[in-house]
Amino acid sequence: MKSLEASYELNLSKINFLERKVKITHPKTILYGPSNVGKTYLIYDYLSHFKISEYIYIDFNDSRNNYEDIKNNLDEFLRKNQIKVLVLENFDFSFEIPYCDNIIISSDIKKRLKGFKNLTINPLDFEEYILHDQRHQNITISFNNFLKYGNLPEIINLEEHKKVHRLQEIIKLQSKNTTEYEILNILIENIDEKKSLFQLFNALKMKIKVSKDIFYETAKKLQENNTIYFLQKYNQEKAVKKIYCYNHSFLNAITHNKKFKNEFTNMIFLELNSKFKELYYLDNIDFYIKSLNQAVVCIPFFNSILMGSILKKIIKTAKDNEINEVNIITISNNENIKDPNIKINILPFYEWALS
Repeated sequence: MKSLEASYELNLSKINFLERKVKITHPKTILYGPSNVGKTYLIYDYLSHFKISEYIYIDFNDSRNNYEDIKNNLDEFLRKNQIKVLVLENFDFSFEIPYCDNIIISSDIKKRLKGFKNLTINPLDFEEYILHDQRHQNITISFNNFLKYGNLPEIINLEEHKKVHRLQEIIKLQSKNTTEYEILNILIENIDEKKSLFQLFNALKMKIKVSKDIFYETAKKLQENNTIYFLQKYNQEKAVKKIYCYNHSFLNAITHNKKFKNEFTNMIFLELNSKFKELYYLDNIDFYIKSLNQAVVCIPFFNSILMGSILKKIIKTAKDNEINEVNIITISNNENIKDPNIKINILPFYEWALS
């Protein structure tokens, strides 16, 4: 029982936790989400309400832990030590879970169990990021870092010269082999692009040896664990989907090719995706929020005079779809454009995201 004894001795009470908009509130909860979004720290926060002797924390990604030892002895160990909280981190549901009053599971497998609440964990939104960014009191500096280095909690207080390297490590750790890594890479390289999986598969097979089945299986897995998103065109299910990633800064971490607009738009997608279930794209409009009948267009450096023709296309699409409000999100511009039928706002990202 060495693995269980070592796990039982872990003292997690001294770990600092910063508040998130989501918390574990149910005694039996399955946490689900992509890598490094903060699932573990939510578990630490939950455990802080219990005595050290009342919980056992088992991480199946810890190579020191013996799987068979845990599987065969866990039930007896829980009863013997009168444990109130069982935590199974990075669990694959490959053995039956014994009884315990409180059971908290983290996994990258979507699983529904009777009596359990499923809780999806997303990376930090901009409001949460500002609360976590305790080194900077200036919103402009916080925004610049958020845009450049992304939305993962652990990156915020890392020394700047280590941030890109750590982002690269996180990408690699999500892949079991070189093929999976290359598939994830080509998807990240195409964020905010309208590309079919067939197009990307054909592009990748020119670079590496990969089967169509493996490519599609891996893409499906990445979609299911919220690493990659495929955004549908409104009312056109068969149209090519747009690709987004759970961390917009991964693009900058894997290539020197600058795609600033793509990263900026991915960042805005994540803010919207965490708040709205029905999100689509339209021609000339990046995001259509059906429930609000609103459109969001991402133009980092907007100039109403220089972009008159683009604005006309946006307004026409909005009118054709009976959209009553358009928000154009920029880096720093702030103005209103008058139109007799549609409310048009030009807002800097930080003002829009915090409103």
